[in-house]
Amino acid sequence: MESKTHTIDATNKILGRLAVEVSLLLRGKNKPTFAPHKNEGDFVVVKNIDKLKFTGKKLKQKIYYHHSGYLGGLKEIPLEKLYKERPAEVLRKAVMGMLPKNRLRAKTIKRLKIEK
Repeated sequence: MESKTHTIDATNKILGRLAVEVSLLLRGKNKPTFAPHKNEGDFVVVKNIDKLKFTGKKLKQKIYYHHSGYLGGLKEIPLEKLYKERPAEVLRKAVMGMLPKNRLRAKTIKRLKIEK
């Protein structure tokens, strides 16, 4: 099966709804030959990522956490700060959370290209 390239304009789209659309295309769930153990998804290019919309109070209240592995090494960054610095990372994290947590996730996320 051939891989197509889908171009999505993120202008005035809500983050979660866009991430669902992207993750389905990346996995290939829109194809009749879908199998969960195969990597048959398409390439996805997302444009105008800096014009995304957020519902509710997410910009102020949502916080991303990661741990360095050392004692007291819990780091946090609010969505508002991360979106100003690296808007592509916000969408990438949302899509990563919607992909299955297995060996295919690393290969699948490489087919996502995000442009400003």
